[in-house]
Amino acid sequence: MRAAVIEKYGDPPVVREVDEPKAAGTLVQVIGAPINPVDISIASGKFYQGSPPTPYVPGGEGIGRQDGKRVYFRAALPNGAMAERAVSTGNAVPLPDGLSDGVAAALGTPGIAAYVPLTKRAQLKKGETVLVLGASGVLGSLAVQIARLLGAGRVVAGARDAQGLARARELGADATVDLKEIDGLTDRIKQACGEELHVVIDPVWGQPGVAALAAMSPMGRFVQLGASAGAEATVNSGIVRGRFLSVLGYTSFLVPWEEQAAAYRTMADWAVAGKLKVEHEMVPLEKAADAWARQKSSPHTKLVLSPKR
Repeated sequence: MRAAVIEKYGDPPVVREVDEPKAAGTLVQVIGAPINPVDISIASGKFYQGSPPTPYVPGGEGIGRQDGKRVYFRAALPNGAMAERAVSTGNAVPLPDGLSDGVAAALGTPGIAAYVPLTKRAQLKKGETVLVLGASGVLGSLAVQIARLLGAGRVVAGARDAQGLARARELGADATVDLKEIDGLTDRIKQACGEELHVVIDPVWGQPGVAALAAMSPMGRFVQLGASAGAEATVNSGIVRGRFLSVLGYTSFLVPWEEQAAAYRTMADWAVAGKLKVEHEMVPLEKAADAWARQKSSPHTKLVLSPKR
């Protein structure tokens, strides 16, 4: 069968013929496999939870046919989803009719990483104000919509990309904040939030994250789930203790599958109803290396590899 293969850590995948998966587990006929930042991190050989020995087929999730049914599934590395057939971990969600292949594939990792932080970590309450940093990315654009669907009173989108901020407005953001200029950023966030900020969803960290912390209201919840703007930041302790703020870490790796599956089903139903949108692009498996390079540059759209000939 054809598959994208990581031959050497740090290199893009090479599409070639490989043997059929023989590992224990359920075999899935792959329809689409999204490329996620975590896939690239694992393929670097420096991922904090380890990487499979090379060569291996990447792709921790996908959509495909399992026992004749179309499903969203988690793949068992080294037999990942970026191939014609993959081995499922046994964790799968049947897909509803009316949900396109591209949307189904794109909702998984970024959608769950937007939904669960809002519901389980921040425990968003109806009427509260939410700031989504990195709102021009796939995760951020989903978080803007999900916050609105969960009943947020005001949703503010923060990003460096003007086109992405305009898109966030179309998707339901009440206001936007340009993160390119750091000077005065805390004041601009406060103004955009109407001087009240209860929840921050932060996949960027660095200086924008610190500025958002400083803008928060007492008892606010700051959920940290990425570091695209820098892995380190200096935070004045008085900001956190003086306002009784909660700084909450997040990784989907520690979320039980049942909770992830429930989140996915909710988002799938919203998407079918036209309430949730996600930018995506289906890319032929043969162009895996090109798509891999595009993902590294943060394309603001979910790239989904398709093995369909």
